[in-house]
Amino acid sequence: MFAGLIVPLLLLAFAIALFLTLYVTQDGSLFTSIDTHIYGLLKFTLYQATLSTILSLIVGVLLAWALAHQSKFRGRSLLVALFSSSLVLPTLIVVFGLIGIFGRNGYLNQASLFLFDHSFGAYIYGLAGILLAHVYLNASFASRALLHSFESIPKEKYKLTKSLNFSVLERFLYVEYPAIKSTLFSIGSTIFLLCFTSFAVVLLLGGSPSYNTLEVAIYEAVRLDFDIGLALKLALIQLSISAVLVVLSSGFRTGLANLKTSYTLIPWKEPKILRVLQWSIIGIFTLFFVLPLLVIVIDGLGADFGHIFSEALFIKSFITSISFATVSSLFTVGIALMLSNTRRNFTLQTRYGNRRWARVVDAMVAFSGNLYLAIPSLVLGLGFFLMYQKSEGSEIVWSTTALLTANVLMSLPFALSVLTPAMHKTAQRYDKLAFSLGIKGWRRWTMVEYPYLKASLGYVFALAFCFSLGDLGIIALFGSDEFMTLPWYLYQLMGSYRTTDAAGVALVMLILVLSVFIIIPRAFQNKLDKN
Repeated sequence: MFAGLIVPLLLLAFAIALFLTLYVTQDGSLFTSIDTHIYGLLKFTLYQATLSTILSLIVGVLLAWALAHQSKFRGRSLLVALFSSSLVLPTLIVVFGLIGIFGRNGYLNQASLFLFDHSFGAYIYGLAGILLAHVYLNASFASRALLHSFESIPKEKYKLTKSLNFSVLERFLYVEYPAIKSTLFSIGSTIFLLCFTSFAVVLLLGGSPSYNTLEVAIYEAVRLDFDIGLALKLALIQLSISAVLVVLSSGFRTGLANLKTSYTLIPWKEPKILRVLQWSIIGIFTLFFVLPLLVIVIDGLGADFGHIFSEALFIKSFITSISFATVSSLFTVGIALMLSNTRRNFTLQTRYGNRRWARVVDAMVAFSGNLYLAIPSLVLGLGFFLMYQKSEGSEIVWSTTALLTANVLMSLPFALSVLTPAMHKTAQRYDKLAFSLGIKGWRRWTMVEYPYLKASLGYVFALAFCFSLGDLGIIALFGSDEFMTLPWYLYQLMGSYRTTDAAGVALVMLILVLSVFIIIPRAFQNKLDKN
């Protein structure tokens, strides 16, 4: 029973070791020498994360509200599934697509020049571009989670608001907002943490040092200036703030379910002006979401794939990415199952949930699973970089360990949000029967757990695979011609202005990610789920 505590204890021990490595290595003047430069970085990091979160939630709520009230139209399920894919789209190819639409040489600017002889300039680089990318990535993710909350509102409540002659605003304030409130806070806290630790978006769209965040400043201090002292100071500040934010937001955590689309049919027709507004919201955001992906497809099809596929660096990066993504996904699924099982041992009354210390243990296990939100990838990479410098081990070994660790930790919070509620439900439903029949161990897994968790396991594997395939964090510190992944290869192509080849690689990554995200969960579905 208590064997499952070994994994969270190892994760927490790793976090403590990482913090001590960073703290001991720096010169001890962490909090006494925060100059105006560091203060400016911290201020902008918090500022852009706050703005990104607010805008993402506003757009997400509006989109979920519109989809919930326009619940019957052809292609709705496909559209919602497409919005769900934003969670796994590699940040690098999203940025590539946004530049293709909104950049100086993008389709929008070229159309404006042709029609009106007016250029929008390079506004995509700076705060505007950062906010645009964050809203693209997070608003659709938020809308997917919020849509389920809207759909869970009983039809009877809508009938009551109609009989009381509520306005649209009153209906939202008294019926819909209470239903989405908990999900809103949960999604908001997650989005804020993701934007606070955003790396690839700011690296590519920041445009100047004045728009740098702590993550990008750490990267530049290590890779460009080799100022380890500054990198350590920034890493410890980021680590401290992220850990506090994770602890404060832990009460808002909720499940990220692999949910089917459904709808609550409101038994009356909405006013015409309201329907026009709802269709406009759906149409505008659909264009905003689809066009960058369409640009990747159009530009990518013009690439010379014969040349790309014959390049040694592409072959090496492709094999490395696929291998690491597969191994990372298997580790993620295994660790998530162990942590989820441990959590239900200390939350259910039929097990140890009634013990005084159970809540403390559960909180510790939950925090260990969310370490990635507290320890961003660049901070994690810096820790491994310092360990490598102090040891005599192989650089490839340290790089491999760092990348695998980062990939697993990055996927764990999302894996746990899917598996923990599912495993909790299986225990609630079958514990008494299994205990009375003496079914335990491997027999319980094959007879009780696996049939119920099968679909969730496929979804978690696909999530972890896609996250690992698209991450640019750790590889930004360890990447070289000898150790290369597809995101690092694409970043190098973009940096050397080989845009045609970059478009081809971006298309390969997009097809690979969407294929895995669609095919693997379907392969794990039960027959009952398909019907």
